[in-house]
Amino acid sequence: MHYAKTAAVESSKLPSLLKDAAVVLLASFLIGLFAKLAIPLPFTPVPIATQNSLVLLLAVWLGPRKGAAAVLAFLVQGALGWPVFAGGIGGVAVLLGPRGGYLIGYLIAAYVVGALIEKAKEKTAAKTFLALAAGTGIIYVLGAGYLSLFVGAEKAFFLGVAPFILGDVLKALCGMKILNWISNLSK
Repeated sequence: MHYAKTAAVESSKLPSLLKDAAVVLLASFLIGLFAKLAIPLPFTPVPIATQNSLVLLLAVWLGPRKGAAAVLAFLVQGALGWPVFAGGIGGVAVLLGPRGGYLIGYLIAAYVVGALIEKAKEKTAAKTFLALAAGTGIIYVLGAGYLSLFVGAEKAFFLGVAPFILGDVLKALCGMKILNWISNLSK
């Protein structure tokens, strides 16, 4: 009798689990689709990418677990050689190369941003912007930290952080507009 009750509860969770898995997989494909929206810079191995902003926006929308799961699925796709990393490249070598820290930063940042938004009592624009800024900071620290193994700490800042700050602030502001627009659509 107890088993039947447990099985009924488990089977009722199955549609929700399948829906969550589909959302995570679709979100990971969306991140990969943004690979072509990258601008290589001649002076750094790190391109201007839109994927970092999309990862953070998805974390706000999906929450910490599903947001991080989507990024993990994206990283696995890239490690398998799918052309999902910025510039349309893939492979384990990208994860181990100068960009690897940024890609791993996406995973940590997605979880942290989702958690910050989830824990916020009031979901204001200022709190959302601060969560996005925290996520960007995580990506910078992990990305430039790993990049420093290739080019040294001082160069890592000038090649992997400084050229991107203004653009990432603008992308965060655009992201705020997009989140506001999505929020208004769902009302």
